[in-house]
Amino acid sequence: VLYTQTGKTVKRMARKAKTHAKLKKELDAVFSKYIRWHYADSNGIVECYTCGVQKPVKEMQAGHFQSRRHTSTRWDVEFGNVKPQCVKCNMFAQGEQYLFGQKLKAEIGEQAVEDLIALSRKSVKYSKGDLEYLIDLYKQKLKDLDNS
Repeated sequence: VLYTQTGKTVKRMARKAKTHAKLKKELDAVFSKYIRWHYADSNGIVECYTCGVQKPVKEMQAGHFQSRRHTSTRWDVEFGNVKPQCVKCNMFAQGEQYLFGQKLKAEIGEQAVEDLIALSRKSVKYSKGDLEYLIDLYKQKLKDLDNS
C-alpha cells in the first residue's frame, strides 16, 4: 500500500516477472561489464585483445571468439571465449575471429580452443533461475573487483 500526499491509499501493482529475453539482456550487460573490468588496469584502461589498442573500459566491448548465438559459450570465462575488444575489432571487423583464435591458441593451446569450439556447438537451455543466478554471480564478481 502506498500513501499519496492527499492521504488517499493506493495499491501498488505487483511487479511482473522478468521475461527470459530481459534476463538474457541484463546478464549480457552485467557480464560485459565484468569482462571489461576484469582485464582493466587500476586506472580503468583496458587493452583490446585483438589489436592491442588501449582505451577506457566504457569505450570497449566484450568480444566473443565463438558467437553469442551459442548459449553454451556466451557467458564463458573458463575457456576464454570472451575478451575485451574495441568497437572497431568487435563490430566493424566481425570480432577479428581469425586473429582472436590465433591469440587464444597461443594462450591456452590448440586442444583447448578445439574443445571450446566443440562446446559452442552443444545446445544449452538456461532457465530463468539459471539466468538470475548468473546475474547475481557476475554482480558479486564485479563487487569483488571493486574491493580488490
